[in-house]
Amino acid sequence: MTAGMKKLALIPVLAAVVYGGYRVRSHQPAHTTVEVSDRVWIDHLPRNDRDTINVFALLTQQPVGVFQATSAWKGGFEAFRYEKQGNEIRAVFPQSGDREKITVTECPCDQRGMDYCLEVSGSSRGVKKYYSRKEWIIESRDQLAGTVAKIETP
Repeated sequence: MTAGMKKLALIPVLAAVVYGGYRVRSHQPAHTTVEVSDRVWIDHLPRNDRDTINVFALLTQQPVGVFQATSAWKGGFEAFRYEKQGNEIRAVFPQSGDREKITVTECPCDQRGMDYCLEVSGSSRGVKKYYSRKEWIIESRDQLAGTVAKIETP
């Protein structure tokens, strides 16, 4: 399996981690600040197994990100390579060759049962507002698949 295929194989794992409102437990202490990278962001918790949620994630170990829309039964995604400086992300979408300058603004919040809020502008993909919880940390690309084993139902 090529490195690119391995990266893409992680995308469904992101959805599995988030879907159903499951909580991923982290061995790291709670954060008082938030970093947009290495964290799973969603637009809302799914109401049922057919409810489509939007997922956004940036992996720093290899600068790859994803916009994904998925339910338990159907989904689609578009991955991208990126360079990040401050709140600006310069994204390249290899499938289409599109390039976008995306701005992200993250902050602690207490909305929709979430700990963090993220506003995304400048992208034609995904939604404009995402949410995350303290526990939804992606520790590394190699550990992501093993993270699924740590999922517990609420």
